[in-house]
Amino acid sequence: MDPKYTVKLDRTVGRWVYPLHRQLYERTGGRIGHRSMFGPILLLTTTGRRSGQPRTTPLLYMADAESFWVVASNGGRPETPSWLHNLRARPEATVQAGRDRVDVDAEILAGADRERIWSRLTEYYQGWSYYQQLTDRQLAAVHLTRRP
Repeated sequence: MDPKYTVKLDRTVGRWVYPLHRQLYERTGGRIGHRSMFGPILLLTTTGRRSGQPRTTPLLYMADAESFWVVASNGGRPETPSWLHNLRARPEATVQAGRDRVDVDAEILAGADRERIWSRLTEYYQGWSYYQQLTDRQLAAVHLTRRP
């Protein structure tokens, strides 16, 4: 699907669809909701930086051996997504990818480190490149590695 249509869907029905998607994913233990037409979806659970409460967000991801890559695109909006602020405050999180649930540590890449992975990420999902064009902020690439 063309990323322009993805943005239109995000801006029109996203606020109602995303919470339903997350609930379906959680209630089925990842049997439903892991696969999408864009690629696999994981549930990232961070700790709220102000509330201290768990916050769960469905995100498109790219798998890499024993780790996951996500992009803080927020659909190309100018605001940084809350989950990224939460990871900056506390980089320990939990990922559910399908039926697997693992504890992870987050590394937020910037500068040259981000540039090294960015082409792989945008080849994997072209929408991330399009979202970058919609905003002045640099979209963060986040590496989520399994905690031993």
